Amino acid sequence: MPEHVVIAGAGVVGTCTAYYLARNHRGDGVKSVTLVDPSGVVAPAASGKAGGFLALDWNDGSPTQELTRRSFDLHQEIADELGAESIQYRRLECAAISVAAGSGGAPGVVRRPSGKKLRGVEWADSPGVLGVRPLGTEETIAQVHPKRLCERLWEETKRMLPDSRLVKGRVVATTAGADAGEGEEGGGSGDDKVGVKLEDGTVIGGADAVLFACGPWTANVMRGVKYHSAVIPTDKVLRQCVFFSGCGDPEVYVRPDGTAYCTGFPDGDVVVTERPGEEEVRPEKISEIVRAVREASSSSGGGGGAGGALANDPVVEQACYLPTTDDGVPVMGRLPASAVGVGGSSGNSNAGRCYYIAAGHSCWGILLGPASGEAMASLIATGRRSTDHVDLGRFDPSRFGDGIRIVP
Repeated sequence: MPEHVVIAGAGVVGTCTAYYLARNHRGDGVKSVTLVDPSGVVAPAASGKAGGFLALDWNDGSPTQELTRRSFDLHQEIADELGAESIQYRRLECAAISVAAGSGGAPGVVRRPSGKKLRGVEWADSPGVLGVRPLGTEETIAQVHPKRLCERLWEETKRMLPDSRLVKGRVVATTAGADAGEGEEGGGSGDDKVGVKLEDGTVIGGADAVLFACGPWTANVMRGVKYHSAVIPTDKVLRQCVFFSGCGDPEVYVRPDGTAYCTGFPDGDVVVTERPGEEEVRPEKISEIVRAVREASSSSGGGGGAGGALANDPVVEQACYLPTTDDGVPVMGRLPASAVGVGGSSGNSNAGRCYYIAAGHSCWGILLGPASGEAMASLIATGRRSTDHVDLGRFDPSRFGDGIRIVP
């Protein structure tokens, strides 16, 4: 049973795995977790800049169906245990709203041909609304503040496992055997230990397992889709997330603190070279998002309702990469020795059996984080690939053969 686990990546998958190692597997011998991230903070990239939208049944029929449904329930459980207000968790509604871009008149004006409001549209002061289609109620839709969630999970991990710590550094290599003994940031020694080497030469050793959960930076089968977002004040607390159809199809996730998280217009997928937490924000993309949301939600950007709410400038402008795999399915499980460059030559009987991966959750990273963390914690602590709720077999990295490699 592992006593010390190193997790590379302080996003939602890494912090959820740490939390469930502490919560569910202290009795299995887990004593500490070392969380490693180039930024030195929790959730510096997508996990701290996402919308936090949660949907129970939107992945039904896909490979992530059971993972999604389990995770949706775990989000509620986490909110009950840690306090919903501390992570801005709540149930709410969602709708797809068709809008008509203005033609003629003042620039950006949208007009409703009938002049009548539509039932079921919270943003009812928008005269350009043509139709509405409900996408979920409080039974199936929820939200959480992603960064607050990750921070609270890590706080709880340290409370349950006081020897756990967060280390700033970029992992550039794995270590095994004698090279993974006592290091500057780790203790223990022995031929059966594993660890990681950081960019500055520090070795975090004395570990029994290493998990790579670095989003699009995790492995060579990973790419990233860059999204920009703007968080804009609202004049009242709204309870309807909106997927607009028209005006560029922006997405708006309203929050209980009187703000709206607005996004859309993603870039194409690329091999990510920007470092986590240092993603460039392009002003023209922010302007494009804000302009589209204002056009979709109001005739003038003034007055009441959503239009008035979005009349102010964004309080947050940010960008991040959503991680995806070559086949569009998350990759989670034990890594082959060839992926991490260790094996029998190290003299370590554990080499090649103690390295794991969990990444590639695309736009559903926050939603799938808890169930992914729960399942990975179980795999690391007990060796069982299946829990009562999730079978990791369908996400196994072996589907990439010997072609998968951890990217330093």
